Amino acid sequence: MDFLQPVRDFLACPTPLSWVEAAVRDLPTLLQDHANCEKKAAGTAMNMLFRYNDREQLQDELAQLAREELLHYEQVRELMRQRGMRYRPVSAARYATGLRQHVRTSDPGHLVDLMIIGAFVEARSCERFAAIAPHLDDELKRFYTFLLRSEARHFQHYLGLAEAYSPEPIAERVAFFREIERELIETPDVEMRFHSGPPAQAA
Repeated sequence: MDFLQPVRDFLACPTPLSWVEAAVRDLPTLLQDHANCEKKAAGTAMNMLFRYNDREQLQDELAQLAREELLHYEQVRELMRQRGMRYRPVSAARYATGLRQHVRTSDPGHLVDLMIIGAFVEARSCERFAAIAPHLDDELKRFYTFLLRSEARHFQHYLGLAEAYSPEPIAERVAFFREIERELIETPDVEMRFHSGPPAQAA
């Protein structure tokens, strides 16, 4: 899948195999947290639509992205329903908070950092779908493979918006967040989540 190469090039590291193994062993938690991630992604896009109401390109691209994220949320919920899995609260991974704590406080830096983080979240989601799909049953494999192109497109949208609204080249800021993202993905976590690191007991 050639469209995945830009995603892999953007990220500093692949998903650890031990995370894939842990996720396959706990599909109810994987699907639950995946649903939460899709809902949060839609909410994040909507928040930015309201906050940056004067940015035409942002309005166009994030409105479409929010619709797609909500559709994916509904699709994950339906898969859970079909498998007899109840929707339940699970704690959030440290991933998003770990990235967002480094966001600059004033614009345009604030907006640019949020767009860069959005690009990393979507790129990692895409990479994880590709990593885990071969290990799943046929139905889930088809679903996660289907999601790959959407996440890859969302990654490009966010990166393009960061470039469009930054008054300076974004390469240095991307490199800064790339290293933070790598550390979050490679540092062990006690609980398995969609964006967690490898399981602590495997460290």
